[in-house]
Amino acid sequence: MGIAILCALAGAVLSAVGAALQHAGVRDVGDLTVRRFTRLAGNRRWLLGFAVLFVAAVLQIVALAMAPVTVVAPLAVMSLPIIAAIGVRHVTRGFAVAVMAATGGVATFVAIAARTAVTTDVEPATVLRAGQVVAAVVCAFVVVGALRSGTARALALAAGAGAAYGLVAVLVRDVTTSLPSLPWVSFTGLALAFLVGAALIQLGYASGPADLVVAGQTVVNPIVAAWIGMVLLDETQGAGRGTVIALVTSAAVSLTGIAAIARFHRRRLASSPADCATTPP
Repeated sequence: MGIAILCALAGAVLSAVGAALQHAGVRDVGDLTVRRFTRLAGNRRWLLGFAVLFVAAVLQIVALAMAPVTVVAPLAVMSLPIIAAIGVRHVTRGFAVAVMAATGGVATFVAIAARTAVTTDVEPATVLRAGQVVAAVVCAFVVVGALRSGTARALALAAGAGAAYGLVAVLVRDVTTSLPSLPWVSFTGLALAFLVGAALIQLGYASGPADLVVAGQTVVNPIVAAWIGMVLLDETQGAGRGTVIALVTSAAVSLTGIAAIARFHRRRLASSPADCATTPP
């Protein structure tokens, strides 16, 4: 468990760095549309970000192979304070409190879940059910993103990506623990969910600041993964009512922090649009 948590934390740090690089690459390309996705392959900063994120993904896979999804997945939100420090030049007290709320809520969630979560098998029927629920959630966020613009669009797309990545975390655990045999349902769902999430992240970068996109993705991701782990996989089957209430409360604190971060960026955009478009170093 300890090694898994260390790998997940290292992956979170690299995820923040990779996200900042990819955000800069997307801003270099300009107004990103589906037809212009190929231009990203020629951008050095975007490619470097991709390489960093690949290493982060490997560390996450190692962590998921050794510990329950309910424990590992929420640690991704630890990338939030790092990306905030990289991308926001003038940090207000309110913004700092929002970041701490989003990060601290998930840290509390992990601390509680680590004491009660147990590893369970992932059945094909569970994979299909989880896929259906997550697909509906992703579609809802995409519709919201299509109807909005600016930071609201970025946050909606990031949340959709987070939901897709939450499913990825569960399917990665199933695939890695099933080797050398390969569960094709999980593998196919993993590839599809990953591609959808990656595309939504890039579109989110084109619409808003990197820290907002990372915030939306890294908070929704563990909440979806933890919901699957707790409800569908029954990883917290030994948890009492008080533990469940504490888990839900900590998740709510994180979501409140994300809402405050989004509000901060809306105000910053209203006061200085050019500042919001500034690319992180």
